[in-house]
Amino acid sequence: MKRVLLVVAYDGTAYCGWQLQQNGRTIEGELNKALSNLLSEDIQVIGASRTDSGVHALCNVAVFDTDARIPAEKISYALNQRLPEDIRVQKSMEVPMDFHPRHCSSEKTYEYRIINREFPLPTKRLYQHFTYVPLDLELMRKGAAYLVGEHDFKSFCATAADVESTVRTILDIQIEKEDEEIIIRVCGTGFLYNMVRIIAGTLMEVGRGSYPPAHVLDILNERDRQAAGPTAPACGLTLVKYSFEAGNFCEKF
Repeated sequence: MKRVLLVVAYDGTAYCGWQLQQNGRTIEGELNKALSNLLSEDIQVIGASRTDSGVHALCNVAVFDTDARIPAEKISYALNQRLPEDIRVQKSMEVPMDFHPRHCSSEKTYEYRIINREFPLPTKRLYQHFTYVPLDLELMRKGAAYLVGEHDFKSFCATAADVESTVRTILDIQIEKEDEEIIIRVCGTGFLYNMVRIIAGTLMEVGRGSYPPAHVLDILNERDRQAAGPTAPACGLTLVKYSFEAGNFCEKF
């Protein structure tokens, strides 16, 4: 028996998120089906990050156990021949049997991309959120500064989420502009359901001038989802970096 780690990239447009659903295709479901077919075993992967419906990833991480004799590093090649073209394994490798991607210290970085121009670009519609309203980046950066650190992010969590604690730590938020594209880059040790999308929606409200940057602190202190801005559409969000450490095992993607 060995434990294999997969680094998985995917276009989430056609999927109901990562996690298995009774009705609808998911990334986890496609991986389980392709791996079971490849290895002639009942394979159930354990994902590190349960991205939402429509969200993309460059480097989500999953592990599974297998008795197959195929070398771990070769599994990616064979698996990609069985997966839909919008899911591709970037790397496969053997890890210690006690390594669990959700039970060790980790850092995740998400990017939310906004196309800010007069008219939308059809070729960008699946990977960027469009808005024609001018956004002030300096105001957005000032508002984002209030979110860095350990806080109770209940105001930035979907009301349907079932979690023991809404306290999370954001390590850094950067907001950059490349031509007509604005990128909100959020790095943290863990995120709540819809948290990054609500942050993006709230910072866009700040950028539009709907309220001053300091109001972001008031939103945090309210601990009420109704106090924050709208949940930005899923299409603009991508998991772009994952790093974790457990014992002597450490890897960055």
